[in-house]
Amino acid sequence: QVELVESGGGSVQAGGSLTLSCVASEYTYNLYSMGWFRLTPNKKREGVAGIDKDGSVVYADSVKGRFTVAKDDAKNTLYLKMDNLQPEDSAMYYCAADSAQPASDGLRSAFRYFGHSGQGTQVTVSS
Repeated sequence: QVELVESGGGSVQAGGSLTLSCVASEYTYNLYSMGWFRLTPNKKREGVAGIDKDGSVVYADSVKGRFTVAKDDAKNTLYLKMDNLQPEDSAMYYCAADSAQPASDGLRSAFRYFGHSGQGTQVTVSS
């Protein structure tokens, strides 16, 4: 079982930035893909972004141009840099990982079927 621990959430004003981190308990280069999903205050689950082993990235339309996903295999860490945050980005953000599925599949299913996920980190954006 891969353990994923997220951090970096917080409260910011609209237009601000945050960078989330997700540290994995095993080598991230062994994982086929990793990604981020969020659970909004009204309990809607949304895929946000993902990255494959080869570095290919995918994003939800709602975050394209504002969010950047990246991975540092030397640190076994996944990142999500979030710029120009808006109130509708407020949610609990979770990291997910899988040993066989591509990030594109994960994004379409909001990472529901990925084998591993963390406990989440809260992001609150005020207007």
